[in-house]
Amino acid sequence: MTSVESGRPAVVRRTAARRVAACTALVVSAGMLLAVPAQADDAPASRKPVERTAPTVESMPKSPIMQSGAAKAPSASVAGVAEAAAPAVPRSDLDRDGFSDLLQRTVDGQYWVTPTGSEETYPYLLGESGETFKDAFTVAGINAADPTRPTVFTLSADGRLSSYVSHDAYADLQWSGTGWQQFNKIFSPGDLTGDGVGDVLARNFAGELFLYRAQPGAAEPFAPKVRVGSGWGQFDQLVGVNDADGDAIADLFARNPAGELFFYGGTTAEQPFKPRVKIGTGWGVYNQLFSVDDMNGDGFGDLLARSVSGTLYRYISTGTGAFQARTQLSTGWNHVSQFSGAGNNPHWGKNEVLAVNTSGVMYAYYGMNNGQLSPREEGGPGWGGAKLTLTSSFNDDGYGDLLEIFEDGTLWNYDDYVGDSEIGSGWGIYNTLVGPGDLSGDGKGDLLARDSAGVLYLYRGNGNGSAFAARQKIGTGWGQFTVLAGAGDIDGDGRADLVARAKDGSLYLYAGTGTATVPFKAKKLIGTGWNQFNKFVAPGDLTGDGRADLLVRASDGVLYRYDADGKGGFKPKARVGSGWNTYRTLH
Repeated sequence: MTSVESGRPAVVRRTAARRVAACTALVVSAGMLLAVPAQADDAPASRKPVERTAPTVESMPKSPIMQSGAAKAPSASVAGVAEAAAPAVPRSDLDRDGFSDLLQRTVDGQYWVTPTGSEETYPYLLGESGETFKDAFTVAGINAADPTRPTVFTLSADGRLSSYVSHDAYADLQWSGTGWQQFNKIFSPGDLTGDGVGDVLARNFAGELFLYRAQPGAAEPFAPKVRVGSGWGQFDQLVGVNDADGDAIADLFARNPAGELFFYGGTTAEQPFKPRVKIGTGWGVYNQLFSVDDMNGDGFGDLLARSVSGTLYRYISTGTGAFQARTQLSTGWNHVSQFSGAGNNPHWGKNEVLAVNTSGVMYAYYGMNNGQLSPREEGGPGWGGAKLTLTSSFNDDGYGDLLEIFEDGTLWNYDDYVGDSEIGSGWGIYNTLVGPGDLSGDGKGDLLARDSAGVLYLYRGNGNGSAFAARQKIGTGWGQFTVLAGAGDIDGDGRADLVARAKDGSLYLYAGTGTATVPFKAKKLIGTGWNQFNKFVAPGDLTGDGRADLLVRASDGVLYRYDADGKGGFKPKARVGSGWNTYRTLH
């Protein structure tokens, strides 16, 4: 297939077909689709264009993450374990057996359910739009007609929060509200007000925490927000555990980038949490912390933790805000991009790399949430000499948009499904295009463009990738940088950021502000010696923690990964694979 206007291979992208009809269960085997580092020089399968599609999850972990309902038994006989006064209502009992289940979004954007005590994982259809949601969580008791039926909430990148009536394998849209992009984290820890209905907490970019009290049966699911504290921006994980101390009130665990974990016991007072108690250190080894409530039948909410390698661990609550020694459950969980209710700021918008070799053949690689890339997928020949940019998503599919500036200065977006892919003319004046994500705070992906004079401009996106608003001048002097790159949040605040390499090899962070008129804070030096690398790529989040990572190529063709540390810098480099000098360009 070719584009008539350009003569290049059409970039056929993902369609709604990837959202499998969720009416049958899928029995899966242990292991993971991809487990070895990707090598750049894998033999191509063919030369014809193929659909660029994120890897389908063909196998998922088989070991159940929880015991079956019949096997559940109180563990109060264990030393140091308290006894629950009254069990809290399960937040995510999607199959209606009385126990919470695990809802998860995989690398292809599909949602799946792992039921309590089952070795089967089945697809779960949220609405019918084919959208890739940024985050999801479940709330108990908010369905006035059937309080035992959980309500599923999804968060869209543009700030739409939607609720769904849950059924076994699908959920029907019930309500939507806008403006939620003002927060970097939204979740439900459970009931915080003592009425037996789950409530919602939301943290804004200033670190303030707000309580939204649930209103079962009302036109709006929540009462107006109430500010309940500040300083919560210090944490990179906020996890509700329903009830960890046996009083039937939701509790909260919070982790900071240093790996310290704190327990906040819930109350029904105006301030919903007691003073924090430090649980321990070393929790930084996990990229996502989450909970599916009580996993062993003792009435206390427990915690699950996934390592970067994809291993899942279970922490059984003692009923006092602490945990028993961890238990390893199973491996291969790096197929999950976002667990429902996980504590991290969710990443959205790009998790892929496009590479064009010296023969003009394009290949696609996808991030696998364990620091590695998938085996390459051929995208077809004919891309030699193309002036390409792969940006963070401009529409609601959550995947990068491929832009090309033709010799006549016309800009094309091959992932524009609304218009005709032609954005407009006059773009030949720019030598650099970067799409880090939302820079203006409206939840829509934006574009940066630098001209030969070193002037940087912001083009605000329209939400579907078919057009941009009139450019806004950001500033001058940007010609001092040999590299501009970014695709998501680097410093851990949830806003899109930019990194820039100066001619002397110094690397700077430009942290996003969420304000179009001044989209970046003052630059921050985060390293030197970066001239040793000849290619920079912003692939999005490769390690599954919600933070954007960086890929760089050395002169010998070795590709390295720099993981964002959540504090505005990067951890020491990690080798991804060799043979990457076979590519002329990386995007």
